[in-house]
Amino acid sequence: MEEAANIPVVRSNWLRPLVTTMRPHQWAKNLFVLTPLLFAGKLTDVTAVWNSAIAFATFCLLSSAVYIFNDWWDAEDDRAHPEKRLRPISSGVLPAGIALTVAALFVILGLGLSLLAGPKMAAIGLLYACLMAAYCVGIKRLIVLDAMTISAGFVLRVIGGAAAIGVAATHWLIACTFLLALFLAFAKRRQELLSLTNAADHRKVLNLYSLHYLENVINIVIGATIVCYALYTVAPETVEKFHTDNLVYGTVFVIYGMLRYLSLVNDPTKGGNPSKLLLTDPPLLITLAGWAIYNAAVIYKNPAIELLLAIVH
Repeated sequence: MEEAANIPVVRSNWLRPLVTTMRPHQWAKNLFVLTPLLFAGKLTDVTAVWNSAIAFATFCLLSSAVYIFNDWWDAEDDRAHPEKRLRPISSGVLPAGIALTVAALFVILGLGLSLLAGPKMAAIGLLYACLMAAYCVGIKRLIVLDAMTISAGFVLRVIGGAAAIGVAATHWLIACTFLLALFLAFAKRRQELLSLTNAADHRKVLNLYSLHYLENVINIVIGATIVCYALYTVAPETVEKFHTDNLVYGTVFVIYGMLRYLSLVNDPTKGGNPSKLLLTDPPLLITLAGWAIYNAAVIYKNPAIELLLAIVH
């Protein structure tokens, strides 16, 4: 009887633990697939909007599959961690067999769905899944490469979103996406070092980082991101495409959003999860909405914005 009492009890209802492991709040990251739709001027194209929605759903399925796989791969290490041991898979609440079956199903469904947006989108989805699996297995323990791989995942979202609507992602858009994602990744690492008592137990790669190093890197990346975005808005090809250089004024949203995020991760009580911060911080939500509305208004020739900019000029 005493031995039986030590056997972990597995709940028959695994739906809620499964949803927890899927991390649906992280789906906000997949909004990056919609940026090509905005900058390609296809917001009014019903087919393009539909294909972008397919791309978004594809990356939601694939990213959730990756999170499930990650928790299964790390389950043994997580059981020795005071907080991670409570994760559904490591605690035994969600059986590993069910979790892996669902993850495989999500990959199949995601790649199958992506075919509706074309073979290029499917190939990019497969590449994303393979890259993120490699991250889970080993890359996440390698200094700098961990952040660069995360950033590459964001770039693949953008390239996938572009492929879904039949356009090519510009070098500028790829560069801006990579730098922004790199900033978010390094800022998160810094926040983890600040807020976690035993940071290396939480994430082994944190043994290789220092606050001083991360602060220097963040200063470089935040400046590079802002300059890169500003240069994109006034690049000859951008001006020729949209017949205006007024996109440059949207840089103010980028500057404020990045500085706002940096102020939040400087506070250990706020947490360092970009998706949660975006969904819970009103100023960040307003900034993102303002950026999208302003750019849409300029690209689609909103009369009110054009009048305002004419007065400024």
